Amino acid sequence: MTNRISAIAAAFGALALAACGSGEPAAEAPATPRPAEPAPDDGGIPAADMVFFGGPIYTADDARPTVEAVAVQDGRIVFAGPRAGANIWVGQATRLVDLEGAAMYPGFTDSHIHVLGVGQRERLLNLDDVRSVAELVERVSGAVDAAQPGDVVFGRGWIETHWPEGRFPTRDDLDAVSPDNPVVLVRADGHALVVNSAALEAAGIDRDSQAPEGGEILFDEAGEPTGMLIDTAMGPAHALVAQPSGAERADTYAEGADRLASLGWTGAHDMSVPWSDVAMIEDLAAADRLPIRVYISINPGGYADLAAGEVPRTADDGRVITRAVKLYMDGALGSRGAALLEPYSDRPDTSGLRIAEADETTGMMTQALRDGIQMNVHAIGDRGNRSLLDWVGEALDQVPAEGRALAEHRWRDEHSQIVHPDDIPRFAELGVIASMQPSHAIGDLHFAPDRLGDARLEGAYAWQSLLDAGAHLTGGSDAPVEQGDPRIEYYAATARADLSGFQGENWHAEEALSRSDALKLFTLWPAYASFRENELGSIETGKRADFTVFSADIMTIPEAEILEVEPMMTVVEGEIVWERPE
Repeated sequence: MTNRISAIAAAFGALALAACGSGEPAAEAPATPRPAEPAPDDGGIPAADMVFFGGPIYTADDARPTVEAVAVQDGRIVFAGPRAGANIWVGQATRLVDLEGAAMYPGFTDSHIHVLGVGQRERLLNLDDVRSVAELVERVSGAVDAAQPGDVVFGRGWIETHWPEGRFPTRDDLDAVSPDNPVVLVRADGHALVVNSAALEAAGIDRDSQAPEGGEILFDEAGEPTGMLIDTAMGPAHALVAQPSGAERADTYAEGADRLASLGWTGAHDMSVPWSDVAMIEDLAAADRLPIRVYISINPGGYADLAAGEVPRTADDGRVITRAVKLYMDGALGSRGAALLEPYSDRPDTSGLRIAEADETTGMMTQALRDGIQMNVHAIGDRGNRSLLDWVGEALDQVPAEGRALAEHRWRDEHSQIVHPDDIPRFAELGVIASMQPSHAIGDLHFAPDRLGDARLEGAYAWQSLLDAGAHLTGGSDAPVEQGDPRIEYYAATARADLSGFQGENWHAEEALSRSDALKLFTLWPAYASFRENELGSIETGKRADFTVFSADIMTIPEAEILEVEPMMTVVEGEIVWERPE
């Protein structure tokens, strides 16, 4: 993509002159924006800082789905319409951005992501592409060779559902290459991990250990721990891993944000953030080290601190906003921690793990209604989702409308993966937003039928059914659980098939979203989910100038080609925060 600055006017004039002297009727000249000479002292319009044109521009505004040009001034959209209408906004200092056929959209926002985790993934042992137990062991062997004696080897990203061994890894697998260094390897979903014997010993876990409420320790036939720890049972193993702090932590966060900007994200709803990190994130924004917008959901331990100040807590003119608390109802489906109404089809001895306690959770919810704090609650299984909806209903009953800080609480069900069909209408009835990650569906399709059986796939990843029932939706990736790539998420939402095009039987193709709705899932609807639909999410005059530019038109190209488009430019508040080098 080439950025052309005001010399376009001369070319425009030459074309017009040639047409007049040809003896033929003058062809209509392209309405390319051209320099104007505004005279502010005479009531003229001050020139825009930037004008975009030259490719399809989608607005996510149903009243005008596409425009030909967009003008930006002081970080706001001042014009969105036909190319000819942009002329008045162009002055000598205006930067003219010719899209050269690339497509522009409102800024894509990831509604559920862990920005620090994305940065850590770039720095730690990344196991995303491991394809077997044997390959996992080989990767660990290399990491152990590079480590110092006694160092903890930490990695993340493995998922066993495609592995030829057809099982979880165990301590025995890891002991073969790391008898002395503790090894802690987190599953892709973040709700399970495997450790070796050295780590089990360091964590104080043995055959007599009891898992805490909401967790599970797996044991082998001899009664010894296998090394697999689920949900709340992971705590002692996590404690062995030193977390980045100070400048290293800030650098890791900034690296994650830079990575997201390079993929085309203009915003991130950052989940499970420690309260102590909020000021650090705000400082990054103040130091111009945070290229994207960040909307923060803190851990519940910070509730009192958030409530004690102004809600929402806002920094850098809205670049960083903190107004939500993240809770957990249950675990994940892949590790059989998601709370189900009936036992797992492939393991009838368990129906999953419910992490939250009713009295504690509803108590916090009722207070949140009074304080104006948004509650964003992880729920994956149908029992977890039903409990969440029940508790939201109880909280709303306990706090009458006149006692609530907000007319619309806009609480969110994070994931909403397996929902009993009877519960689908309750999202709209209770004002609960379904915050969903399309890539979960195209990964889970390879094991969810085994976990659930075909009958429970009705209501699973039910994007269109929830939308038809009047629920508000918003979309994200849950990276580093998933890749965190907007192209994959948009593709998954519209194709509802894995990256090879495979969908499988009984995967309910009718739940895929239209391309128009999928665009809103990552633009306008995240704005609503963060109380900013009047500021963000669509290309309309007066809104903040956040744009995502891809090399091709994802609204019209064949599904498979969506995965092949390239991010070209990321614009936040009228500033190009990332641009493809070539």
